[in-house]
Amino acid sequence: MTQKRIYTFVLLTALASVSLLAGCAKKVAKVTPPPPPAPAPAAPTATLAANPSVVQQGQSSLLTWQTNNASEITITGLGTVPASGSRTVMPGESTTYTLVAKGAGGTNEASARITVNAASANAANSPTDQELFSRNVRDVFFDYDKYAIRPVDAPTVQNDEAFLAQHPSVKVVVEGHCDDRGSEEYNIALGASRAETLKQTLVQQGVPADRIRTVSYGKEKPFCTADNEQCWQQNRVDHFAFDR
Repeated sequence: MTQKRIYTFVLLTALASVSLLAGCAKKVAKVTPPPPPAPAPAAPTATLAANPSVVQQGQSSLLTWQTNNASEITITGLGTVPASGSRTVMPGESTTYTLVAKGAGGTNEASARITVNAASANAANSPTDQELFSRNVRDVFFDYDKYAIRPVDAPTVQNDEAFLAQHPSVKVVVEGHCDDRGSEEYNIALGASRAETLKQTLVQQGVPADRIRTVSYGKEKPFCTADNEQCWQQNRVDHFAFDR
């Protein structure tokens, strides 16, 4: 065998070995990790409050509730209710209201008890309309330079409306007040807007307009005289007065 043939034979043998090794190599499949498990549904949350929680027979209370992560919400005696809201109730006897919130994450409950005291047998000792007014009607507060009813004060307005609905002989004066920033003329106008806004809200809820008078004092009659935000907030208010 000549040297050229030997070289050719060695070269072919080497190429054949490389091809054989390449053909024997196994392809490794790409492993895809499984997706992470879906998070568990959040458990429902629920709160329920009654204001006031103690009433006399014939008086009402305002139930206010808030839920999250619930698809079915019920309250004893009220049936199915929205996820959040408020409702005026007038139980004839002491009652515990229970809210049940159900959702994909489970069930949660909240309770509020309203204690109903029996009316006095002695009519002479019964409170007058003015005394009941002072105990039950609450003022409504405003943000700086605003006259819209704040969401946080909506339950207060509903409670005031419920009292007026139950005592049709009561008439009121809504006094619009402001803090001491700004001119007297500007604050008189702002106080008038605040008083009129509250009046119209009560009228829309069913209180006759002729039972509500409005007046604006602007910054003339402050409830607090300190120069800070806490004091200013006390003066940005619609104050209810009993109208004789």
